[in-house]
Amino acid sequence: MKIGINEVLKQVRLFFILYVILLCCCLVIKVLFTRHEIYFAVNAHFYAFADWLAPYITDLGNGWTIISLSAILLLFNYRAGFLMASTYALTSISAQIVKYIFDLPRPTLLYKDQLSRIHLVKGVYMLQFNSFPSGHTVTAFSAAIVILYLVKNKNWWPALLIYAIAVGYSRMYLSEHFFEDVVAGSAIGVFGTICWLGFIEGRQFIHRPSWNKGLLHTLKPEARKQ
Repeated sequence: MKIGINEVLKQVRLFFILYVILLCCCLVIKVLFTRHEIYFAVNAHFYAFADWLAPYITDLGNGWTIISLSAILLLFNYRAGFLMASTYALTSISAQIVKYIFDLPRPTLLYKDQLSRIHLVKGVYMLQFNSFPSGHTVTAFSAAIVILYLVKNKNWWPALLIYAIAVGYSRMYLSEHFFEDVVAGSAIGVFGTICWLGFIEGRQFIHRPSWNKGLLHTLKPEARKQ
């Protein structure tokens, strides 16, 4: 199968085009404003409903969420489950490596002397280290790309982009990350996933007929007799 990065980009092109535009806008914002200004601008806008909703949205970028999704996909299609799981593993490991290289403080640690002016959502455990990049954002954008690549109806791209952006924003809203962390996380998730899909989808083994079956099919009595 001659599948490479160009074919992957073709499958996710509308998502990718708008993402690149938004990424450029984010870079402009970063040039115009400081980390301090962006953080407190975001933190100044909070609402009771958002306080309730943000923790649930942020959990959609949790690693266990994607692991669970991968397990469900494996029940129906080995290829889909493998692509989701392997992409998550690759991008999350990359994010963790970058986190430990930079080892930057999170908002509550950097602004520990100004906590009285910071809005924090009650009940949320606040991390303090390894802020850059946002792992949840990496996972959300990566999963969005994989899902869009796999589904036949590409009109899902706006919903998937909104999902990924919402997870990224929730990380800033909850004061778990800075603007730069989220932007970098999105870039790792998008570009890392596209490169991985372009590589692994070009391997012959993953397109064998057996990979289009799932665990449920394998466990059927008639399937085991063959």
